[in-house]
Amino acid sequence: MSLAEAAMNVPDVCGPQPPTIWGLDPLQLHDCFWASLGVCVVRPGTSCELPASPGVFLLTDARSMAVFSVRDTAEWMYWVDAPILFLRIQNHRTSESHELAQTDDHDRFVRFERKFNAADQFRAARIALTRDRNIAVNWARSDASGVDWHQLRRRTPRLHRETRVVRGSCYSRDEEDDLDAMVMDLIRWWHTPSGIIDRITQVRPQVWSMSGWDVDNSVEFVGPVWIGAGRTIPPHSTVVGPAVLWDEPALRPRSTKMPWTEIEPAVFEAAMTRRIRPRPGFRRIGKRIFDILFALLALLATLPFYPLIFLAIWIEDGGPFFYRHRRETLGERDFACLKFRSMRKHADLQQRELAHRNLSDGPQFFLNDDPRVTRVGRFLRKHNLDELPQFFNVLFGEMSVVGPRPSPRRENQAFPAWRKTRLSVRPGITGLWQVSRTRRPGIDFQEWIRYDTYYVQQGNWKLDLKIIFKTILILIWA
Repeated sequence: MSLAEAAMNVPDVCGPQPPTIWGLDPLQLHDCFWASLGVCVVRPGTSCELPASPGVFLLTDARSMAVFSVRDTAEWMYWVDAPILFLRIQNHRTSESHELAQTDDHDRFVRFERKFNAADQFRAARIALTRDRNIAVNWARSDASGVDWHQLRRRTPRLHRETRVVRGSCYSRDEEDDLDAMVMDLIRWWHTPSGIIDRITQVRPQVWSMSGWDVDNSVEFVGPVWIGAGRTIPPHSTVVGPAVLWDEPALRPRSTKMPWTEIEPAVFEAAMTRRIRPRPGFRRIGKRIFDILFALLALLATLPFYPLIFLAIWIEDGGPFFYRHRRETLGERDFACLKFRSMRKHADLQQRELAHRNLSDGPQFFLNDDPRVTRVGRFLRKHNLDELPQFFNVLFGEMSVVGPRPSPRRENQAFPAWRKTRLSVRPGITGLWQVSRTRRPGIDFQEWIRYDTYYVQQGNWKLDLKIIFKTILILIWA
């Protein structure tokens, strides 16, 4: 029995038939992901023979799925060298929510409504890791309806077991939202599914489809996408990932198997022969130090202009001098983004009256000649002086010098996966989208998604310095 075969053999305790991708339902996909890392997922009631040579067996109950840092756990197993390691996965998805698109009677978009997950949704999941095949076999033979983790612990001598709490993502096979979330997470984390799933091929970077299935060259992909059997994409379409296009039910392929010896190198298997050293967050720490030093120098150079800007704003429209707009930063935290006030007082209340003139193709609001902007405000905006106070936000740790554009909660709700990606870093005073956008009508929002996603995934010091240099050129020629 190969590890891939064990991943395909899942006890059938579900009710309705779930959707599949390349012939695999979400639970099988979860087990194949772990198999690609050298981990055989074992559930009570498993009838098939377990593989003889995986790196590690992962013991869990019939309804739970979990994903966590395999490198940290592999290093821990290497050092403790215990026959069984009990893990309690703290679910970082507990406070997450998702958005629902609200439409009117004519199926026209009205707004996004945020729906929070249930309070009792998986707060933690228990699993165990072992390299002892006998322990895994006994677990597979236990009754799926009466799994008792305490009995497993009591049967294991204290000197032969270790316990650890780790952070990760927990999912239940009984919750439809959990299954969708799990597949979306796998799309982000699993970069080479062909290592264990045959009959699929990479048609574009981060885009996987059935082998031999053609995708029109005019189709544009932004982010990772999995294309199921029988799915066609109209020419000149744009698919924004992470996204999964499930198999057409009538063309659903049979689950395929791959021998254990042909599976891609496993993280856990490598950890048994060498120590895996954690990679320090040098870029994160170095970027924060750079932000503080750059913000201090920028404030020292620009503070002499503040009295002149205050005076110009006061003469035309009185106070206040600053405009504090609520935006979201790293980890979805809310903060007051500072700007010099460039609009008339109570301009926010007039936005609804001007909504029919909005030129933006996305959730943001934009007018070429906005009547709410003052004469001083037009000058400040033209030379980007209105954003100078944001260097204080950088010092407070709410923003970075370079990063995605800071956006309010309303705009970030436009696309949940994109929001989660861009809120994994601090927003920036300048960014890749600001210096690269073409401003062509109808594609500005698509460019916003593309450049923000690229920066979060590929950002480095060279790119940051290039963006800063381009920003300086734009300011000089403004």
